[in-house]
Amino acid sequence: MKLIYAIVNNDDSHSVSSSLTKAGFFTTKLASTGGFLKSGNTTFLICAENDRVDNIINIISSHSKKRLQLVPDANIGGVEVNGASFPIEVPVGGATIFVTDIERFEKV
Repeated sequence: MKLIYAIVNNDDSHSVSSSLTKAGFFTTKLASTGGFLKSGNTTFLICAENDRVDNIINIISSHSKKRLQLVPDANIGGVEVNGASFPIEVPVGGATIFVTDIERFEKV
């Protein structure tokens, strides 16, 4: 048995959640914040049998899209001219997925 942690951009959260539910997977959703852009994410916790892990990862991957976002902050590599920072494009979205072993699982 495995526990999957999937950190997904909030823009993709609804689509990922709906698709996992349609495929018969139960999830727990947690609100989370990224450390780089300080933007909202959703962290999904999904417990599944080993042979279903690839299916779950495929669903998450197909509904988590990478995109470019303008970030107006010289502190993360933006260009600063005469004290004014200019936005730069950074990639956001996609999903970060961790899969760990579960020693015991009970639903009471």
